[in-house]
Amino acid sequence: MPSAPPSRCTDPQCHAFAVQHGRCNDHQPTPWAGRTDKAARYGISSGTWRKLKARVSRRDNGCCYICGDADADSYVLDHITPVAEGGSVTDLDNLGLACPPCDEVKSKAEALRGNQRRQERRHSGRGRPT
Repeated sequence: MPSAPPSRCTDPQCHAFAVQHGRCNDHQPTPWAGRTDKAARYGISSGTWRKLKARVSRRDNGCCYICGDADADSYVLDHITPVAEGGSVTDLDNLGLACPPCDEVKSKAEALRGNQRRQERRHSGRGRPT
């Protein structure tokens, strides 16, 4: 079966070939663009998020729940079970402090699982008898 010829990037000033979603690599949308604040991402205010972080910090004595490191300069309030996988947004049992290296590793693993779920959903509709 013949394939379609490559198309150009949808950016009017760009003449590179489109790689994904009609755009070249330089013009791919930024993940989570416009959703950096907690209100847009989880539907809660930044004040509520700060209060939750303070409560979890007191509970965990300022330690990373993954590696136990207590010397990091800044911690990230992290969902132990991701919201996309059924975790609660504001339940204290689902929140923990993570040091930046642990948060980065965990976030990449979650993104990989999310991409795999999306691919499974996309391919599950194919090959079914009609």
